[in-house]
Amino acid sequence: MTSLQQTILFVIDDLELKYFEFNDLVTNFWIIKEFLDRDYEVFIAVKSGLMTEGNVAKTLCWQAYEKDGDIFYKKDEPKKYVIEHFDVVFFRPDPPVDIDYINACSVFDYVDTERTVVINNPIAVKNFNEKFHLNYFPEFAPENIVTASAEEIKAFVREHKKAIIKPLNQCFGGGVYYLDTEERNINTIIKNLTNNGKTMVMVQRYLEGAVHGDKRILIVGEHVFDECIRKLPGKDDFKFSEHSDKYFETTHLTAEEKEMAQKVAKHLNAVELYMVGLDVADGKIMEINVTSPCYFIREINSHNNERFQDVLMEKLINLIELKQGKIPATVC
Repeated sequence: MTSLQQTILFVIDDLELKYFEFNDLVTNFWIIKEFLDRDYEVFIAVKSGLMTEGNVAKTLCWQAYEKDGDIFYKKDEPKKYVIEHFDVVFFRPDPPVDIDYINACSVFDYVDTERTVVINNPIAVKNFNEKFHLNYFPEFAPENIVTASAEEIKAFVREHKKAIIKPLNQCFGGGVYYLDTEERNINTIIKNLTNNGKTMVMVQRYLEGAVHGDKRILIVGEHVFDECIRKLPGKDDFKFSEHSDKYFETTHLTAEEKEMAQKVAKHLNAVELYMVGLDVADGKIMEINVTSPCYFIREINSHNNERFQDVLMEKLINLIELKQGKIPATVC
């Protein structure tokens, strides 16, 4: 590290490292490029490169750079750095939140977040399940149960007629099924998702408005963005499953949705979960994305004819400076 500018470490997904070049579908690449454009010194790492030596958290990482509008990294041997030597860390690998993910989070038990700003704090990520913990906000959550019991699940479906069953630690809609009282494969679905009654899943009352898609509400710190995108169900699917322009439409937040999101943002910001995406239908939160939420920058730009990356970066930089004590809290 030689720059007098702030140094930033991004912990990204293995797949993103493998295909590290600017791709406007990938939120991490947008943010990395924008920081490089602003002359920050940026390094990248993956979960498996995190480590401790005694009680000192370290990482193997590569320096990123920009050339001709694209992003690259120096593909030499990775350098080893103490994580607290970075000014800012963005911890944004994708789920599943398995034992390797949890162990990577645990490395940050040895990072002083008063010294290094960590977004999102992996200790908080480890303790906050994106499905399970929407029940911190019961007034905003659809009726649901979390259980491994087939009988409890079937009783819930009988009571509510229509339901969604989902694993607790997956992403991109993986393992999510629609259930109703006519589903002939319900026993097989439950058996597979619960690992024959050993693994807990979430079952939610089906929200009828979800047939028209769900809104992604975007948050940084305590700021709820006005920009909002609706994700539409894919072809022959009940849920959003295809990242294609025809499955997005621009929309707006209702006053009730914004008030709801602000209450959630205030709570999560207090526990150092700063970058958050809420999936909402019928005024209810279906999921609270805190691991590596997508900000759908390309789609918002395309539908709204704007540069949402500039709006996002303003709030991220404000957040960083707020946490570093450089600006008063009223600015962010």
